[in-house]
Amino acid sequence: MSMRTHYCGQTTEAALDQTVSLCGWVHRRRDHGGVIFIDLRDREGLVQIVCAPEQADVFAAAESVRNEFCLRVTGVVRSRPEGTINNNLKSGKIEVLCQVLEVLNPSVTPPFQLDDDNLSETTRLTHRVLDLRRPQMQNNLRLRHKVTMEVRRYLDDLGFIDVETPMLTKSTPEGARDYLVPSRVNAGEFFALPQSPQLFKQLLMVANFDRYYQITKCFRDEDLRADRQPEFTQIDCETSFLSEQEIRDLFENMIRLIFNKCLSVDLDAKFPVMQYSEAMALYGSDKPDMRVKLAFTELTHVMKDVDFKVFAGAANMVGGRVVGLRIPGGGAMPRSEIDAYTQFVGIYGAKGLAYIKVNDKAAGREGLQSPIVKNIHDAALAQIVELTGAENGDLIFFGADKAKVVNDAIGALRIKIGHSEFGKANGLFEDVWKPLWVIDFPMFEYDEESARWFACHHPFTAPKDGHEDLLETDPGACVAKAYDLVLNGWEMGGGSIRIHRADVQSKVFRALNIGAEEAQLKFGFLLDALQYGAPPHGGLAFGLDRIVTMMAGAESIRDVIAFPKTQRAQCLLTQAPSAVDEKQLRELHIRLRATEPVVKA
Repeated sequence: MSMRTHYCGQTTEAALDQTVSLCGWVHRRRDHGGVIFIDLRDREGLVQIVCAPEQADVFAAAESVRNEFCLRVTGVVRSRPEGTINNNLKSGKIEVLCQVLEVLNPSVTPPFQLDDDNLSETTRLTHRVLDLRRPQMQNNLRLRHKVTMEVRRYLDDLGFIDVETPMLTKSTPEGARDYLVPSRVNAGEFFALPQSPQLFKQLLMVANFDRYYQITKCFRDEDLRADRQPEFTQIDCETSFLSEQEIRDLFENMIRLIFNKCLSVDLDAKFPVMQYSEAMALYGSDKPDMRVKLAFTELTHVMKDVDFKVFAGAANMVGGRVVGLRIPGGGAMPRSEIDAYTQFVGIYGAKGLAYIKVNDKAAGREGLQSPIVKNIHDAALAQIVELTGAENGDLIFFGADKAKVVNDAIGALRIKIGHSEFGKANGLFEDVWKPLWVIDFPMFEYDEESARWFACHHPFTAPKDGHEDLLETDPGACVAKAYDLVLNGWEMGGGSIRIHRADVQSKVFRALNIGAEEAQLKFGFLLDALQYGAPPHGGLAFGLDRIVTMMAGAESIRDVIAFPKTQRAQCLLTQAPSAVDEKQLRELHIRLRATEPVVKA
C-alpha cells in the first residue's frame, strides 16, 4: 500500500469526507487554545492539519513535532470553518482532521525559516538542501524541467536526434580558459572539459545525422558574474542543408512555444531583426535591451572643429567616437543625480559625463544650460539639438572617447536611466518581453596588445557570401553569417552558419595567425573530416540557465541551478574544490608547486 494517497498541495474539496494519507514536512506548527494546527508542506504546496485533544495519541505526537519534521498523516478531509478559508492556497478551502500522526524523521532546528525572504546568498548556498525546499526554488527548478521538456518535445517532433558528445576532449585554447583533467594512463597529458560541443556537432553533420541536439553541460574557467557559472547548460543544436533564415525561423518558433507553454506569454509573431552595426551605433551593445526607449545620436562628425578638447580629441582620434543620449524630461533631474551618473560611467572607463540642459531651444545658445556650451560653436550646438531631437525640458548626456569606452559607458548609462524610477515614471521603459535577432556580426576583432585578429564568435563561423576574399586581404571588413537572439538585454543564444569547406577554414586559420602546422595539430580531425563531402550546416546554442532565469524573474542564474558555485567558483555545500592526497597526485603524475605565503597588511 502506498504511503500517501494525495500530495498536500493538491488535496482539495474534491476529497471532502474522504480519508487521506499525506506525507511532507512541518512548515509551521501553531497551538491555538488546545487545538494544534500543522501546515504540512510537500512539493505541491501546503495543507492544514488539525490535531484535536480528543485524539490523545495524535495530540501528544503533535506537541512534540517542530519545523521540518518529516511526517505521515492520515485523516479525514473536511471544510474549513467559515471565515478561515485561505484563497491563496489550492487546499485553502479544506483541512484534514488528523487520526494518525507518524514522525518519519525528526529534524534538528533549521538555520533559517523557509519563508524568510532576507537570507544571504552565503547562508542559502551553505544550506542548499534546505534552500531548495523553499517554494520559490521548487518553482524555479520545476520551471526549468518544464522548459527542457518543451524543448525536447519540439525538437523531437522536427526530427532532431539527441546525441551525447564527450565530456573528456582535446584542449583548444582559442576561446575561454579550459578546465583541464590530467590523464593517469597517459603521463603528462591532459583532457579538457568542453567549452561547448562545437566541433563534435559539426562532425555529426559530416556524419549525416542531419539534425542534432543535446541539452548538455559546458565548462569555462573564467571570472564569474550573475549570469556566469564555471559549469553551465546549453541547448545545443545543429542542422544540415538549412539557410541562415530557416535556422533562425526554426528556433524563433521554439522560443515562442516555450514562453507560451511555460509562462502563457505570447511573444511577437515575428521577432525584429537588427544588424550588429546598427545595434552598436544606436545602443552601444550587441545585446540591446529594447524595453528602454533611449538611443544614441552619432555626433562624431559634428565635433571635429569645436573648441571643447574632450569632444574634438575623440572626434579626430582613430577609432574615436562622440555620441549624445537624449533624456526626455531630464532637465528636471537634480545635479546630485547627474553627479551619481558621472561616477557610474567611470566604472566603464569614461573620464567624465558632459551634459546640456535644453531650457528653450528657440533661444539658441542662450536657451542651453551647461558648463561646456561656451566651448562649442553655434553651428555645432544647433546640430546637437536638431540631430538628437531635443525638446524644451530635455537633458542630453555625451560620451566622447575611444568607441569601446563610449559604447560601454553610455550603453550602461542608457540601461541605468531606463530602469530607474525616473525612467519608469517618464515612460522611458516598457515592461514587456522584447526579443530581437542581432545579425551580421564582424568575423574578427583586432587586439592591439597582441597585434593580431581574434574570432568574434569562434573560428568555425562562415563569412558572408562574397566575403571569402576579405579573409586574406581585409579581415576587419569581413562579416560573418552569425546571429544572436537577445531578450530584454540578455543574450539568450547565438549561432552561425559554419564553414563546411576545408580551404575556407584554412583561410580563417591563417587570418587568425594559426599556421598550417598548428592548425593540423589542434584541428586536424576537423580539417580532415571537411574533405569528405561535408554538407553546408549551421546551428546555435541557447543558454538554458539564462532562459529560465529570465522566465522565473530571478536575479541570478544561481537561483535556477540546483547546486551552483559562488562567484569564487566554490560549492559552499560540499566545500569543493578541495585538496587531494599525495597518492592521488602521484597517480596523476602531478607535483604541486609551493604556494606563495600570504602577505598580511
